[in-house]
Amino acid sequence: MGVPKIKNIYSEIQFAKTRNQKLIAILIDPDETDVERLDKLILPIKSSPATHILIGGSRVETTHLDELVQFLKANLSLPIILFPGHPSQISVHADGILFLNLLSGRNPDYLAEHQVNAVPFLKNSDLEIIPTAYLLIESGAETAVERVSQTNPLDRNNAEYVLQTALAGEYLGNKLVYLEAGSGAKLTVPLEIIQKVSNSISIPLIVGGGIRSPKGIQEAFEAGADLVVIGTAFENDVNFFAHD
Repeated sequence: MGVPKIKNIYSEIQFAKTRNQKLIAILIDPDETDVERLDKLILPIKSSPATHILIGGSRVETTHLDELVQFLKANLSLPIILFPGHPSQISVHADGILFLNLLSGRNPDYLAEHQVNAVPFLKNSDLEIIPTAYLLIESGAETAVERVSQTNPLDRNNAEYVLQTALAGEYLGNKLVYLEAGSGAKLTVPLEIIQKVSNSISIPLIVGGGIRSPKGIQEAFEAGADLVVIGTAFENDVNFFAHD
């Protein structure tokens, strides 16, 4: 018998926002993590302030995604949420999925085609589907998202246009806005952009990419992020959250 799924993920994120309770997600890249390595991450994750686990990446060429998700489900009580870049990156064993629209780009595959192709995998699953406006922000280096999606990021110096794009995402019915600097980012999402978007949208705001210290997390929270995602920094240092 499988591990029961965690329900009402989005409702809990919404509720946390109303209480100004800040959330942290640890992002695990399946291409960089096997079960043996994942086993070594369980204790550091449990001792961290993480409230959610995201699993996925821009490529995900691994064939053991289901195994990784099931291992996480068996060893953690946190919600396990898919963060897919392609319909092949879906595991029915997770709790939920960020159903992403790459609104920062104009590649039709990432605006609608991949979403349509994902439907056969999703319609008979028990995954909680969370429509998410995904905005890639220029970060000083070409990221995996740029290479795979063949789209350009939004100009980090044009906060007004980023805001317009975020609001368009909300108006289209998305339940979350995700501002992402991308894997391999040299620069984080500017605090001015986080603040401007946070002050204007009514749905929860996720921020990730390039954050390398607990101070960086705190600055993103203070600017208005509701949930901050930490990936590479934690992969490189499992004691990341223990640093001042």
